[in-house]
Amino acid sequence: MDTAQIGVLIGGLALIAFTLWFFFGPRASEKAAVGTGGAQEITVVVKGGYSPDRIEVKRGQRVRLNFRREESTSCTEQLILGDFGISKMLPQGQTVPIEFTPDKAGEFTFHCGMNMVRGKLVVDD
Repeated sequence: MDTAQIGVLIGGLALIAFTLWFFFGPRASEKAAVGTGGAQEITVVVKGGYSPDRIEVKRGQRVRLNFRREESTSCTEQLILGDFGISKMLPQGQTVPIEFTPDKAGEFTFHCGMNMVRGKLVVDD
C-alpha cells in the first residue's frame, strides 16, 4: 500500500465516522420555557427537519408547541405525536399551536406524515 492509498483509506474512515456522529450522535435538548398563561411553550421551525428536534418539558404541566412550517415539501405538512393522540396539519408559513398536558414521563417521538422527519419530546418528572 502506498501513501496515496493510505490517505484515501484514512479519509474514508474519517468520513464514515463523521456521518455516524452526525446522524446518530447525541442531540442537544432545548427546554420549553413557561410562557403566558403558565404553559410550557416553545416554537419549532419546520424546514428540512424540526428545529429544535429534541424538546424537554415537565410532566403534568400544560405544553404549547408552536410549529411553524417554512417549507413547501408535502412530507412535513402533517405532524403526528401518536403517544398523545395528536395529528395536525401544518400549513406553509403559518404557526400552528399544539396544546396538551403530558401525563406520563419518557421519550416520545413526533414525526411527519411519512415518518421521515422526526423529533423527540422528553417528558421529565
